[in-house]
Amino acid sequence: MRKKIIDAHIHLDAYREEDRAAILQEAEDDGIDRLISVSSGLASSRVNLALSKEYPQVLTAFGYHPEQPLPPEEELADLLQFIRQNSEEMSAVGEVGLPYYLIKDDPSLPLEPYIELLEAFIQLASELDAPLALHAVYEDAPLVCGLLEKHSIQDAHFHWFKGDDKTVERMKQNGYYISVTPDVLYKPKIQKLARDYPLDQMMVETDGPWPFEGPFLHQVTHPKMIHQSVDRIAALKGRAVSSVYRQLYANTTRFYRIS
Repeated sequence: MRKKIIDAHIHLDAYREEDRAAILQEAEDDGIDRLISVSSGLASSRVNLALSKEYPQVLTAFGYHPEQPLPPEEELADLLQFIRQNSEEMSAVGEVGLPYYLIKDDPSLPLEPYIELLEAFIQLASELDAPLALHAVYEDAPLVCGLLEKHSIQDAHFHWFKGDDKTVERMKQNGYYISVTPDVLYKPKIQKLARDYPLDQMMVETDGPWPFEGPFLHQVTHPKMIHQSVDRIAALKGRAVSSVYRQLYANTTRFYRIS
């Protein structure tokens, strides 16, 4: 059996049913101890809640993915109510953040309503004493750091982070976590981030079913890909693989309060 690790950010609800079933059935043999399944909206949150009740290795986060049109007011109200009602069943509020890619494709879209939406989720996380699973990259990341600082939020996980060196230093100092995807095997910028970011503020993820390139081209994204990520992180940091496994596992259990 492989050393155990946790996929800190995956969209299990977005997989084809047969692929999801295979992932969950194979998880123990693949050394995947837990999977943090993040949500993209109300329907997604409901599916993830059901998965977490059926499979003990699935932990879930409830939220609204920012790379989509804003939710109608009634749907947002229902989602916020759902999160409050099921807060004991979740590990975090997420996936929430700002729509970098959406606005890149359509610069006419206003950012302010998305900032207001994110702030509502940040306030909810503070109210519920829950960690945040964040989508905040490039120019959006400093804005999100500002909102977190405004509300004195420390338990922030910037998944698949990309951004400038100044923001990276700010995140380090604030104690925020990042997670590294399998593209650490073939993307120099991600390799640099993995080399420079403190290991005790790092996790690993797949963001599945998002597809990868390099050695994973044309493959269904699977949590077991994380083992290759861990090997590469250990090489980049000049650390023993076994110690990197232990640290990443400890980080994820600590951040997501996994007992």
